[in-house]
Amino acid sequence: MQWRVPLADLDFDQAETQAVLQVLNSRWLSMGTVAQEFERQFAAMVGAQYAFAVSNATQALHLACLALGIGAGDEVIVPSLSFVATANCVLYTGAKVRFADILSADEPTISPTEIERLITPRTRAIILMHYGGYPCRMGEIMEIAARRNLAIIEDSAHAPGASLAGRSLGAWGDAGCFSFYSNKNLSTGEGGMLVTNREDVARQVNALRSHGMTSLTWDRHQGHAYTYDVTTLGYNYRIDEIRSAIGLAQLSKLAQNNARRAEITRRYWQALRDTPLQLPFSRLEGAAEISPAYHILPILLPENASRRKFMDEMKANGIQTSIHYPPIHQFSYFRRMFPGVSLPQTERFAAREVTLPLYPHMDKTSLDAVIAALHKALVN
Repeated sequence: MQWRVPLADLDFDQAETQAVLQVLNSRWLSMGTVAQEFERQFAAMVGAQYAFAVSNATQALHLACLALGIGAGDEVIVPSLSFVATANCVLYTGAKVRFADILSADEPTISPTEIERLITPRTRAIILMHYGGYPCRMGEIMEIAARRNLAIIEDSAHAPGASLAGRSLGAWGDAGCFSFYSNKNLSTGEGGMLVTNREDVARQVNALRSHGMTSLTWDRHQGHAYTYDVTTLGYNYRIDEIRSAIGLAQLSKLAQNNARRAEITRRYWQALRDTPLQLPFSRLEGAAEISPAYHILPILLPENASRRKFMDEMKANGIQTSIHYPPIHQFSYFRRMFPGVSLPQTERFAAREVTLPLYPHMDKTSLDAVIAALHKALVN
């Protein structure tokens, strides 16, 4: 379908094209110096000592779990209001998930009180997700983790460039995991990054990312090694030079594009303030210590509204919308695996949530079209 206003759109221009052409002309496509530079610059942006580029964020989350020693018999507390990969990465290790509820409809991030309630002697870690690019309650969560000797993995898929109290999201916990999927603030099509300030985690990730090998093809191509050993059961989770080149071009635009997302978000909030809609995170606007990434624009419909009819009406006007997210614990697989889970706040939020279009080069005409269609859909 040709959308009048799409949900998301790429900010690609000659910078990305030239970056890809340079890689093609170099005739080296697998992980090499471009990936290393992408890692270096991303680590500097986040304020992390180590960064590892991978093929997608799911791999980053899986590597984080493995590097922290999570496995069979362990439990990890995760939000249900997230993409399914946030839970899947735990299950890949043989560990179990315990789903935590969100704080509220106004602040739909994982609840520290819920985290505390769910801790058992088997709990090894907390995976939190900075929903929409807005920070979780990191001070409270860090205090719980320190007191209960738990690791923290930040699912920062929505949050590249975001910070809390001057500290980048992704650099608070033991590992931070970022997504570069096509609709993300920084996009390489597919791709991800794991960052950490822990040397032991970095050492494990470095080995696990590439089959447990002691040297890579690039090292041997450069004459730095002649053969290799395999020291652990690893994975093929590497990124390539083409996507790394795109990532570098995108990284140079990230701050400017996040600022533009912030401007559009504020315009939405201003235009929708007197409607029956609820606007998550809008009450945090102006908080000096919070600098979000403004990845998505979630709204909550009135309790008695039909979301299907609303979205159909928006579609009829050429406006693409989405849902972020169907709760993980309500998917059929997870109902079978973890029956009886009840998360009232998450379930109420997810039943009413609709995501509106938001992307950096969204102009006033497009924004006005969305708002006009939205008012019409609410009436109908």
